[in-house]
Amino acid sequence: MNAGSPQMAAQVSAARLREQIAETGYFADEALASVAWLAGHLDRPILLEGEAGVGKTAFAAALSRVLQRPLIRLQCFEGLDFSDAAYEWNVARQLLSIRLRPEMQEQSLYTQDYLLEKPLLAAITRPEGAVLLIDEVDRADEAFEAFLLEVLSEYQMSIPELGTIRAQVIPRVILTSNGTRGLSDALRRRCLFHVVEYPDPFRERSILHSSLPLADIRLVEAVVAVVQGLRKEDLVKRPGIAESLDWLRALHQCGHRELPDDFEQIKQTLGCLVKTREDQFAVGPELIRKLQDKYGS
Repeated sequence: MNAGSPQMAAQVSAARLREQIAETGYFADEALASVAWLAGHLDRPILLEGEAGVGKTAFAAALSRVLQRPLIRLQCFEGLDFSDAAYEWNVARQLLSIRLRPEMQEQSLYTQDYLLEKPLLAAITRPEGAVLLIDEVDRADEAFEAFLLEVLSEYQMSIPELGTIRAQVIPRVILTSNGTRGLSDALRRRCLFHVVEYPDPFRERSILHSSLPLADIRLVEAVVAVVQGLRKEDLVKRPGIAESLDWLRALHQCGHRELPDDFEQIKQTLGCLVKTREDQFAVGPELIRKLQDKYGS
């Protein structure tokens, strides 16, 4: 491949973005960095799918720091409607204005001064641009997906009283999904897609060491070995990166430089890692020792 070819330039740019993201403490794999780089050049949203706890939301936060743009988050839930996500009129202020100025014309009440911006509109109107995180979009209803199509296709929003508001600086949009329900083909067509997996042992060690550099490397390696093994067990809720970080912090706070041999000492901190009653019964001293032996370095 020619060193000056577009393909080589794209690889170099994606690699540089990956380095910048790593400087924030988030260790993206090569494929995710490439998708993020392409999304910026194509003005396309990114749809990240994966289990809870793999770092989808954290990636949006890392990207906002790299781009030095504010992170605007829309947390999706069942029953999410237009007024929760886009905008609503400040009725209290409108009524106050009418009381103070009875002669006021109706059209004067429908200006941007009386508009309460919710996450979608706020991301479009930010003069410096924004990183818009639409978190757990699979929790919202299909009707809400349909509303999103205009925003994600044209980066604009139609407000009957004002007209169409278009983004002056196109926001970087990241949608996340835990796969609780299928998403529409129309929504998927508008996005670049990437599946976020749990990190491999090397990446997880890098994440933990970067987040808590004072922790002894022996403790970091032991935590990674146990967590990596637990994710292969038949658990109700497999531990994510947040849980492994919490467990490391707890063990470090208790003064441990390596994973203690006494299971009772480990058990005191397992609430950081194992989050259901069934899993707490399953994770005993024999399993911890087995995982250390099998996955430890």
